[in-house]
Amino acid sequence: MPNHDGKDYIVLESCNSTWLFNEEKWEFKRVLKGLDLDNNSASTEWRKYFGLEVDDESDAFVIKLNESGSRLLRAWQHRDPCKQCGYTETSEISLAEIKDQLREDI
Repeated sequence: MPNHDGKDYIVLESCNSTWLFNEEKWEFKRVLKGLDLDNNSASTEWRKYFGLEVDDESDAFVIKLNESGSRLLRAWQHRDPCKQCGYTETSEISLAEIKDQLREDI
């Protein structure tokens, strides 16, 4: 199940990224985990999305990238133990780093 990190944001964790979704503006960004880079170079820009479906059974989530739904992005949430990557520990990204990424939206 997605975590709400504030009023208008959903935060999803995949094996190698933290995904931030601004529900109010219908924008998302992906922050890579485990890199020795500063925050800005380790994340995408905010991008429009047109839908987000989370399947709690498979832990998959699908991001609809255009209105017609012909462009989709699929990822899986990281769990412990994880069926996708096989690891039992999650790479960490600090709450401060997530908040920094959300502040860029302002």
